[in-house]
Amino acid sequence: MELTKIISPLLAAGTVLPAAAQPQAGTTVPESRKQPHIILIVTDQQRGDALGCCNPAVLSPNLDALARDGVRFTRAYSSAPSSTPARAGLLTGMSPWGHGLLGYGKVAEHYPFEMPQLLRDAGYWTLGIGKMHWTPQNATHGFHATLIDESGRRESPYFMSDYRKWFACHAPGLDPDATGIGWNAHRAAAYALPEELHPTCWTGGQAVAAIEGFRSGKPLFLTVSFARPHSPYDAPQRLVDAYDGVDIPGPAVGDWCAGFGRATDPEKNPDAAYGDFGAAYVKNSKKHYYASVTFIDEQIGLILRALRARGMYDDALIYFVSDHGDMMGDHHHWRKTYAYEGSAHIPFIVKFPAGTSGCPAPGAVDDRVVELRDVLPTFLDAAGVGIPDGMEGLSLLGRGPWRPWLDLEHATCYSDDNYWCALTDGRWKYIRFVHTGREQLFDLETDPAELHDLAGGKRHVSELNLWRARMAEHLRVRGEEWVRDGKPVVCGKTLLYGPNYPEN
Repeated sequence: MELTKIISPLLAAGTVLPAAAQPQAGTTVPESRKQPHIILIVTDQQRGDALGCCNPAVLSPNLDALARDGVRFTRAYSSAPSSTPARAGLLTGMSPWGHGLLGYGKVAEHYPFEMPQLLRDAGYWTLGIGKMHWTPQNATHGFHATLIDESGRRESPYFMSDYRKWFACHAPGLDPDATGIGWNAHRAAAYALPEELHPTCWTGGQAVAAIEGFRSGKPLFLTVSFARPHSPYDAPQRLVDAYDGVDIPGPAVGDWCAGFGRATDPEKNPDAAYGDFGAAYVKNSKKHYYASVTFIDEQIGLILRALRARGMYDDALIYFVSDHGDMMGDHHHWRKTYAYEGSAHIPFIVKFPAGTSGCPAPGAVDDRVVELRDVLPTFLDAAGVGIPDGMEGLSLLGRGPWRPWLDLEHATCYSDDNYWCALTDGRWKYIRFVHTGREQLFDLETDPAELHDLAGGKRHVSELNLWRARMAEHLRVRGEEWVRDGKPVVCGKTLLYGPNYPEN
């Protein structure tokens, strides 16, 4: 099926054809500088090490090329590593406590700061394609238009995603979920339908059509959000076969995780959050997971090619990030919501517009600790508009001092004990479990796989005390339920929505 046949004329006519892309009168581009096109490419649940430029087991030539043209940030994190709080941070430029969604809950319908609205106000034509994971599902947060794939979320008579409408039109009688894997299962299988029907292909195709059809005097802000490599791990068979003979790494198993290593039957527990499924199972799931990354990479290549063909690539600000990672069996953990690297560490590549001053040279590797909250301030800085007072993220174009450490947290999910706050400066990571007071300390420089928990030993007491004091200072503003007498305390309750959540 050719790409031109994949694009639904009905959907395209409403959003990506030239007539629909003409903006109305509004904010004008400042005469003092040209605003760059801004392209934000987001994946769902992609680990920070699932890139070929940092992991030879992964085939991602187009993202590797983007990294050569841009900057790869090696210490990039999702502060609240599950879909909705991560996307709230990306949307608002705020920390979890700042935007108020502390775990897997609902993205609020309105926030004081919203990425599409701020860029729309700055003079951009704004279009969102793919998975947004907002509530309600047709929320726009300032996009002029959206084309939504809500893979994994509920479809109903009152809401059907644009992808499902397109699928029903182009594949009548077929089941879009024919592969038969659950949305949180970690077993794997090749996609059961023609690959042109896959949501990854649909999302990439809609983005290409949007770029090819864009005709406007305004700069473009385009978000392209892929629903994979989040499970189901269901790439086409040809891409699974491409990993035959590749040395797929097994799971990292730390000296602290025995309590999570209960032998588990994958057929009976296909979406278990914890368990030892065996190295062979992990490698097979990871093989299909990497194939999903490669499938997305192919679509990103088509998007970048379309930008070049339109003469938009060189002067565009292009961001590639993921909302969070995927444990893939590391330390007998699966899925996300954890402070560990597999879950919280994300890919983060930025290609700055040609001639941009104050940024690293193309091909650079940057070890600053960055986070999803830093995306929006960078966009606003590049667009030549002020960063609002109170926005917590930092612009990568800024010349001021960088943060000394980053805060992370996630409210209870999967088990009562999995409620934590963490801090990292990229070298050390300190984790405190809110309901139990248990602490962990990892030296990421010498132990990037977090195999050795240093919190219980005598050699690192000074580091542990330092990070415990930093955590107390970080939590102090939350009151005595969190800190007493200068020390963090055990909290009995789970706080999913903090006081800064707009709908409290």
